[in-house]
Amino acid sequence: MTESTKTLCPYCGVGCGLEVSPPAVAGKPTHRDSKGNPTWKVQGDRSHPSSQGMVCVKGATIAESLGKDRLKYPMMRDSLDKPFERVSWDEALNAIVNRIETVRLNQGSDAICMYGSGQFQTEDYYIAQKLMKGCLGTNNFDANSRLCMSSAVSGYIQSFGSDGPPCCYEDLELTDCAFLIGTNTAECHPILFNRLRKHHKKNPNVKLIVVDPRRTTTAEAADLHLAIQPGTDIDLMNGMAHLLMRWGYLDSAFIDECTANFPDYAEVIAQYSPELVARRCGIRIDELETAAKYWGESQRVLSLWSMGINQSSEGTAKVRTIINLHLMTAQIGKPGAGPFSLTGQPNAMGGREAGGLCHILPGYRLVKNPQHRAELEQLWGLPAGQIASERGLTAWEMITGLETGEVGFLWVAATNPAVSMPDLDRTKAALLRSPFTVYQDAYYPTETAEYAHVLLPAAQWSEKTGTMTNSERVVTLCPAFREPPGSARPDWEIFAEVGRRLGFTEHFSFANSAEVHAEFVKVTKSRPCDMSGLNYSRLQAEGPIQWPCPEAEGQNHGLPALHRSQKTSAKRLYTDCRFNTPDGRARFGAFHSKGLAEPPDPDYPFVLTTGRLYGHWHTLTRTGRIEKTAGMHPNPFIEIHPRDAQKLGIQENVCVEVRSRRGFARFPAKITKAIAPGTLFVPMHWGFLWADNAEANVLTHPESCPDSLQPELKACAVRVVPVSAEPVYSEPAHQSVLPSRSASLSV
Repeated sequence: MTESTKTLCPYCGVGCGLEVSPPAVAGKPTHRDSKGNPTWKVQGDRSHPSSQGMVCVKGATIAESLGKDRLKYPMMRDSLDKPFERVSWDEALNAIVNRIETVRLNQGSDAICMYGSGQFQTEDYYIAQKLMKGCLGTNNFDANSRLCMSSAVSGYIQSFGSDGPPCCYEDLELTDCAFLIGTNTAECHPILFNRLRKHHKKNPNVKLIVVDPRRTTTAEAADLHLAIQPGTDIDLMNGMAHLLMRWGYLDSAFIDECTANFPDYAEVIAQYSPELVARRCGIRIDELETAAKYWGESQRVLSLWSMGINQSSEGTAKVRTIINLHLMTAQIGKPGAGPFSLTGQPNAMGGREAGGLCHILPGYRLVKNPQHRAELEQLWGLPAGQIASERGLTAWEMITGLETGEVGFLWVAATNPAVSMPDLDRTKAALLRSPFTVYQDAYYPTETAEYAHVLLPAAQWSEKTGTMTNSERVVTLCPAFREPPGSARPDWEIFAEVGRRLGFTEHFSFANSAEVHAEFVKVTKSRPCDMSGLNYSRLQAEGPIQWPCPEAEGQNHGLPALHRSQKTSAKRLYTDCRFNTPDGRARFGAFHSKGLAEPPDPDYPFVLTTGRLYGHWHTLTRTGRIEKTAGMHPNPFIEIHPRDAQKLGIQENVCVEVRSRRGFARFPAKITKAIAPGTLFVPMHWGFLWADNAEANVLTHPESCPDSLQPELKACAVRVVPVSAEPVYSEPAHQSVLPSRSASLSV
């Protein structure tokens, strides 16, 4: 192969376009990594509309991980205390099918669970839904998007009648007030922040507000940084709304004609006086007034949020409270304005479109809606009533189901719950009790592989062809440009083969991923996320395309109002101010702040918050194996304010022990004024393969939002004790930990 391939970065939800070239091209030197090994050359795709040729360090180095520590062949073992043995695909698949049939017979289909990933391609997601929710009749498919974006999904549905971010990246360069809350965009979505920052610098009248307990790289660029106390987001936004209403910054015509439930909302925000809000949030009254003034005086307000909002026991309420500010000021459906959730994973959006959570179905349908179930049964050629009428188990409920014996079969694919789930000691204990766990991944070892009975080697990005959708609803075709190692297979092919072996041959007779995609887009026809006008040929010829993209523009005419608003602009939704509710009106949500699910107390006086670092990704499965990104952040740490450090006698880089009600972890101290007093920060990336006793989620709790069922991974109560007077981590931990584990690859 000599030609370059245009594809999409497989890290965060920004969806940066990449152009990848083979290591050796005639007439040019061989491209090599830092150790001299030939490697694919990666650069930004200047023609991609979302990233415009820009790429961050993770995307630029992605090719260096492709051949490292790969799982190449199926492996099995009878029990977790035995070593894995290499087996054929037939042996592995027969074992899986036999176990599924046994569990269906003895416990029923609802004892079968699959936990997937926002790193799937849409085709992988879709076939998994058809297998689990369609043919097997269980809605027990959930994804790590439950830990990431489910509060945004729930908030959009409750406020607008449908999921789907209404904005686009062009709005970053058209807004005159950007309100960033619960997002360290500069590190977690750097290319988006680059676009926003350039616009901000170029236009002195543009205001940038950042709400975060930490003074992050994002906050340093702000005109106004509100370092609120963790858990007071709703107080802040209700306080801003109070001032907007008091000062007359309302769009009464929009409220009267396009929304519902404003009187209930007005009654709530009337109780959030500036004095009360400033005291609860730990900010000054003038700071609150400045934020409200910036919002009220701006013609185009764009809000951006991510995990700091979603990962909360009030996640849905927080999302809806952000949306309330947009509704009361009519800041939606126009250039430069709107509520914009920043997706955490490369194809979490595609997963939402394909029904990849336990309460939704493909095409932005809902499990509990009988019409939606009937539509899908007809499209799939299934008997009426085949799709279960109640939502399935969430990711955390799968863990508790293992504890009770409710779950008899667990299939985990492309995610690493032995690091990423809350209350990690409890999670690991539950995984140890699993009667039969299938783990499907591209890499080995990983922490979750320690708890598996069957390992299935998955082809990853670069080795399979499929589509992914980014945060602004842009769909990109990602072609395969190299062969998978060993006998690794694409995820959708594995799911389809299991379906055929279970007897559902006619439902999984796909020759390639293009056929899977063709069936999937038919399922979206006339839905809010209509992609019926897309196919591989068009994406290959025209490049990335944003939905809604119906089969023919003429189909817009005659559609019910429920869908018509989303067809009027490919860039933005709701441009005609009609929403996907029965009456076409958006809904205000009236919420009082409840605060943290686990507030600090005398025994656990600190609030611990967690997050990502610029150079790393999730649980280090890729970035920990790349020299440059691993070197940027070689070891875990804990941020603590100098005042707290002095009070506890903690010195820079000495080891401290952090304890919550669930467990303990140890980190070297990083003393910094960037963290508020009383608050601590730990990055969430490190599992037990990469550092000893440095797992952030050993400390976190599983309390979740009652609507989105997303755990409050962003805050828990802890205490801190210094345990060493000597500096720690003179060498990067991963250098000494991982190689010993990797030796088992010779199996």
